[in-house]
Order: sequence, then structure tokens, then C-alpha cells
Amino acid sequence: MFRVIGIDPGLANTGWGIIESDGVRFKYIKHGTIETQADIPSTLRLKEIYDKLCELINQYKPTHAGIETLYFSKNVSSAMPVAQARGVQLLALGNCNILTGEYTPIQIKQAVVGNGRGTKRQVQDMVKLLLKLSSYPKPDHAADALAAAICHVNSVRINV
Repeated sequence: MFRVIGIDPGLANTGWGIIESDGVRFKYIKHGTIETQADIPSTLRLKEIYDKLCELINQYKPTHAGIETLYFSKNVSSAMPVAQARGVQLLALGNCNILTGEYTPIQIKQAVVGNGRGTKRQVQDMVKLLLKLSSYPKPDHAADALAAAICHVNSVRINV
């Protein structure tokens, strides 16, 4: 079994989810969000994301990570803060020697649902089913992070 952390990047809310897998089956470990306050300087928000992600890595000891790439279509102004948050998340993963895969939203949907144009509800249904959860993981950012972790397992060949 190997442990994977999935990350759904964000400055205000970074979703994270931890699973284990043998390459075929999945086991749910934990999920949540790292939230930062909008009324503090962005440098402190980025440091908070970095520090909390490092704490999660130290606590749960994943060896692999799946992180969503940036996607924006209409609100370009929100892309820069998310890109900055994603940068510190990648730095945290790199500093902890976590083998990381980066996936587009379409790749994540394809890996989890079997269709790159799947709906958010279909992704949630499959995450719930694959991880044998009794309810949908909340909030959405954390559910998306669990999907990124599942995508990573389905996208790489890992010797267990």
C-alpha cells in the first residue's frame, strides 16, 4: 500500500484528501481544507498554506501526490492568487520529496468518472463509491482533492 495526498489548489480554500492504495483498491484516510482569511496579506496567507500543508504531510506521511492544474476561463483575475497558492503547495511537496503528478480537471474527471466531461455530481458519486464513504465528502474542494488523489493512482504505475 502507498499513501497519496490529493490537492485542489486555492488561496482562500485549499482542498486536501489522503487515500491509500495498492494500485487497484482505495482506502479513505482523511480529508479537509486549509482556509485562509481574506483580510490578511497574501504573503501571510501563502505561508499559512505552506505551513499547514507541511504539517499534513508530516502527520500522514504520503509518498505521492496528485494536484490539479490551474483552470480558469472567465475570471482571469482570480488565476494569479490561485497560481501563487499552487506554487507554495508544489514547493511544500517538493521539499518533502513527495512524488507529484499534475492533472487537468478533464484528466481528473476522466480518471475518476471515465469521461472528461463528467459533472461535479458524477465525480462526487464515484469518489463516494470508490472510497466506500457513507456520504459525499464535504466541502467540494476536499472532494475534488480526493478525486485528484484517485486520478494519481489511476495515472501512474507504482510498485507496491
